[in-house]
Formats: sequence, C-alpha cells, structure tokens
Amino acid sequence: MKHLLDRLVAAWHRRELALKAISFALVGVINTLIDLGVFLLAYNWIGLPLVVSNVFAWAVAVSCSYTMNTFTTFGPESGRKLRLRDYLTFVASGIAGVIAATTTLAVLSLYLPVLSAKLISILVSFVVNFSMSHFVVFRHGRDNGTAR
Repeated sequence: MKHLLDRLVAAWHRRELALKAISFALVGVINTLIDLGVFLLAYNWIGLPLVVSNVFAWAVAVSCSYTMNTFTTFGPESGRKLRLRDYLTFVASGIAGVIAATTTLAVLSLYLPVLSAKLISILVSFVVNFSMSHFVVFRHGRDNGTAR
C-alpha cells in the first residue's frame, strides 16, 4: 500500500511539473509576441532607433513575463504577489539575453530586413537566456540543499 501511495504522489508531482512547464512555455510564447509587437510599433510606427526600439520592447516584455509568471507558473512559490526585489532579480537575469539579442539585431539589420533580423535575435535571446538559467541560475550541483 505504501508503495502505491509513493507512486501516486510521484505521479502527481510529475503532473504538477508538466503543467508548470506548459505554463512557462505559454508565457514564453505570449512574451515573444509582446516583444515583437512592441518592437514593430516602436520601430516602424513611432520611428524610434533600432536599438532603442529593441531595448524598449524587451523592457515591456520582461515586465509582462514577470507578472504572468508570478500569477501563473510560479504562483504558489511567489504567493501571487508582485515584489520589487523579485522583479529586479528577474530583470537582472535577462540582461545577458537582451545584450545578445540587441547586438544580433544591430549587426544582422545591416544585411537582412529588420523583421528577419529581429526574429533571429529572438532565437539568440532564447539560447542565451536558457543557457544562463541552465548553467548559472539552476546549475546542477549548486548548493541549494539538493546537491550531493
């Protein structure tokens, strides 16, 4: 009976983790659309410079991402409360991504249409942000109480 109960608890945790991953992915998709939409609005319609448009779009998107993740994906962990310190930490963790994305956008826009350069810069940002999370923020073996 205990073995069955352990299996049920483990299955529940896997389900919870899967739902969290799906929520995180959905926030990411929405966030990508926000980033692209704000960038195109700032660059094409308002006429802001390329780099300013990209950094502005990132600032709006990272703020939306923090808010969405606070209330959905990481709601239980955050208590569904927005906190300045948590927001600043969230923003700081994305700075490498925005630097890589803006550099990619600026360089590629010299050779490609701006929209193509922007889409590629979004992919670069994803790779950098994921790498930072995987190798720095949540690296294996880090002294977080679970390292062996």
